Amino acid sequence: MGNNPHELENTLHRIDGKGYKAYKDIAGRHAFDRFTLSIDHVQADPFAAPSRARVVVPWAVAGLPEHATATPVRARAARDWLARNFRRAVRDERDLAIDAGAQTVLDRTACLFTEAGVELRFTVHLPAAGRKILGRQAATLLTEKLPERVATAVEPGQRDEAALRAHCDAVEDQVALRAALAERGLVAFVAEGAVLPRASGIDDRPLQGAIPFEPPESLAVTLAAPNAGPVRGLGIAKGITLLVGGGFHGKSTLLNALKVGVFDHRPGDGREQVVTNPDAACIRAEDGRAVTGVDLSPFIHDLPLDKPTEDFSTDLASGSTSQAAAVMEALEAGTSTLLVDEDTSATNFMIRDRRMQALVAPADEPITPFLDRIRELRDVHGVSTVLVMGGSGDYLDHADTVIQMQAYRPLDATARARQVTADHPAGERALPDRPLTRPTPRRIRADSLDPRERKGRVRIKVRDDDTLSVGEHTLDLSAVEPLADRAQLRAIGQVLARLGQQGGTLEAAPAAIAKWLEADWEAITERPDGDLARPRLQEVAAALSRLRGLAVVR
Repeated sequence: MGNNPHELENTLHRIDGKGYKAYKDIAGRHAFDRFTLSIDHVQADPFAAPSRARVVVPWAVAGLPEHATATPVRARAARDWLARNFRRAVRDERDLAIDAGAQTVLDRTACLFTEAGVELRFTVHLPAAGRKILGRQAATLLTEKLPERVATAVEPGQRDEAALRAHCDAVEDQVALRAALAERGLVAFVAEGAVLPRASGIDDRPLQGAIPFEPPESLAVTLAAPNAGPVRGLGIAKGITLLVGGGFHGKSTLLNALKVGVFDHRPGDGREQVVTNPDAACIRAEDGRAVTGVDLSPFIHDLPLDKPTEDFSTDLASGSTSQAAAVMEALEAGTSTLLVDEDTSATNFMIRDRRMQALVAPADEPITPFLDRIRELRDVHGVSTVLVMGGSGDYLDHADTVIQMQAYRPLDATARARQVTADHPAGERALPDRPLTRPTPRRIRADSLDPRERKGRVRIKVRDDDTLSVGEHTLDLSAVEPLADRAQLRAIGQVLARLGQQGGTLEAAPAAIAKWLEADWEAITERPDGDLARPRLQEVAAALSRLRGLAVVR
């Protein structure tokens, strides 16, 4: 193990031209003049995942302004900015990389503030010709280029102090706006001038030339932000809100912005003043998912052959069954706001019109549609719903607010909707014959979450943007929203692994998840990973519920 950059350089020169495994000689801690480099993991060969490394810049060297660490919120924002700044500094070095995220500002492990200083965690692809070490090239990378890039990213006089402050201010404002929702009786807020459309389905940056958001006067509210001051925008009140309008006019675009409004966004994203109730859950149909031990009886009951639904399990749920499970699981996780889009919903779960009710007697229909529970959710359980609906006017009878999107501009259509319901009455509907009750949190047998593969090693692997493997379990999370990036999937895997390793019975799964999400990163992960981002309880609980083989203690 080298002790300083000169010894590291000498070691790399010594192993130049040797077999790739000789790179293991550089693992460990190396004290540079202005930071400490730790090489935590050396890749086994040039085609394996890159090596993992850290630099710790002492506080005296980093010289961060006081505002950057004044509160936990500003510290999170400053860490995010420094990780992004390091990524900018190494953008021309293909062998250095850091997982600094995209548009969202999350609690990431890419940059941490520790007692020792500012810690940057990154990857290094150690250079080779075939399987032979290019030691001199590696020495230039680690002892010359890396110190320059670290100084550019972290040290005062080289970093952009105004950009750092603007980043921290924007995140602090979003947290304040989100915190103001409850006291103002709102579930979401969209600032005037926000840019909601994205560049494309695979590019989350703002669409150039998009129409800035303009709230209707009747629904406009003003919230206070500590840095931006008064912020005017659309306030979506608690209760039942319908988003209506013609196709391609922006209904789903608005809902998608609300979905990710539970996260903070970087300045310039266009959604940095779009905030949503932090416990909001996205509800959709998901054919083929697993459902384990969920009480579906408020929505599905009286099945043929007297099959009970109070403790329902299946490895292959239908669209309506999966959506009913999603609602009950969200309630179990403590959500108070449901976000629903008819385009991703099961029709027979959402609505049964009068003609179908007349044709199929209620006694022969086991599904109670969401339409018949939406008021009960609001009035009895305090659960609000924001629903994109373009195909069924029956929901107008229940709506507190109706927002019509017209060429990406929101209009207050509430009064018009009430006139429509008066002129075209839908008629009375039969009320459900049983109440909807919040589910009791399931008790989970921890060993059913075993994160070990057959060889006994803990295995957590993210295959793509939607697929997570934990031990022998493979989870398809393509229908779980919102997930900002793969770093959150990796963190979900870590939390599930910790739950599985603690043994015994998880008496209340949401509470057990919340405990781990409140823990420091050192407790969640057993090694200094730099590619994790903290998820919400809602997404971890959704992943847990999709585990095939999950054992519920009855």
